[in-house]
Amino acid sequence: MTVMRTLSKTGREPGLQLVEKPIPTPRADEVLVRVLATSICGTDLHIYNWDAWAEANVRAPLTVGHEFCGEVVAVGEDVIELVPGDYVAAESHVFCGTCYQCRIGHRHICENEEIIGIHRDGAFAEYIAFPERCAWKTDRSVPPHIATLQEPLGNSVHATMLNDVSRKQVVVFGCGPTGLFSVAIAKICGAAQVIAVDVRDFRLDLARRIGADQAIDPSQVDLVARIRELTGGHGADVVLEMSGNARAVEDGLRALGRGGDFRFFGVPSDRLSIDVARDIIFKGARISGIIGRRIYETWFDSSGLLQAGLDLEPIVTHRMPLEEYASAFEMIRDGNCGKIILYPNGEPG
Repeated sequence: MTVMRTLSKTGREPGLQLVEKPIPTPRADEVLVRVLATSICGTDLHIYNWDAWAEANVRAPLTVGHEFCGEVVAVGEDVIELVPGDYVAAESHVFCGTCYQCRIGHRHICENEEIIGIHRDGAFAEYIAFPERCAWKTDRSVPPHIATLQEPLGNSVHATMLNDVSRKQVVVFGCGPTGLFSVAIAKICGAAQVIAVDVRDFRLDLARRIGADQAIDPSQVDLVARIRELTGGHGADVVLEMSGNARAVEDGLRALGRGGDFRFFGVPSDRLSIDVARDIIFKGARISGIIGRRIYETWFDSSGLLQAGLDLEPIVTHRMPLEEYASAFEMIRDGNCGKIILYPNGEPG
C-alpha cells in the first residue's frame, strides 16, 4: 500500500475533504506512525470554518489534526530510542532545539516552531511522519481514546498547575474539553471549590459529572455576585479563562479576588476592552498567558495525574470513523458534545 486516506483542507474555503495522499516516508530524524486514534480540537474547528485566524495562519493544501496516538511502523536512520511497535502520542509543537527559547527550557514557545496540523501535515490520516523528539512513549494500559487526549490534556495541566491550586477557590470559564479537563485537574489537585461556568446545559452537566462543586449558566444569574457569594465575598483565587469569550474575560476579571491569579488560555476572536486599573492593578492580580505544554515537564505531570486516577472517560462523549467528520464538526459547533474521537484506521478492538 502506498496511499492513505486523509482529512484535508484542499482550498481556502470552509470545510474539509477526504482525499488520498501518498503515505509519507520518514526523514532521518522522524518516525512513521499508524494513527490509532485522533481527537478534534477547537483549532481544527477554526480551520474547518475557515475563519479569520485560519485565513491568516493556514496554508492549503494541508492534512489537519494534531491530537493523536498510534503505533510506530518505521523509523528514520537517525532515530535513537523508538522502534517499530512502540506506542506513542505526540507533542504537536515541533521545536527546533537551538533557538534562545529552546536553550533556556522554553521549548513550548520555540521561535522557529512548526505546529502539526497547522504548519505541516497532521493526524487526520491513516499515517503520519513527525520528529522522534516530539514523540511521547505511552504505556499500553492507556487505551487509544485516552492516549490521544494527552496533548490537549497538557494544555489544561499547564494552565491549572502553573501555580498551586490546592485549597484555592477556582473558577473555570468555558466547559469545552480544555475547561472540563481543568475542572477535573483542579479537583484532583485539592482545590477547595471548583466553579464551572458555561452557557450550555450539556457541558454544565459534564462539569458536574467530573467534579465541579458548582456549575453556573451566566445568562441566568448575576454571575459576579454569585461567585462572590460562593467564595465568602472574597472572589476567586484562581480564574482559568478557557473560552476566549469577551464577556467571560470581563466577568472573570471582575470575579477575581485581590491577589488573585488569572490565566488566559481561550483565544478571543478580536481585541478586548478591560478595566486594567480596577481589575488588575488595584487587585494586585497576576496575569498569565498559556500556550501549549511545557516540553516535557507538563507531559510528566499529565502522566502522573493519569496514574493517580484522573478520569477522562466522561469527557469522551463520541467515537466515530474518520468519514463521519462532518457530523462531528456539527456537534462541536452546537456544543452538544465533549471530546470527539476519530478512528482513521477503524476503531481498535
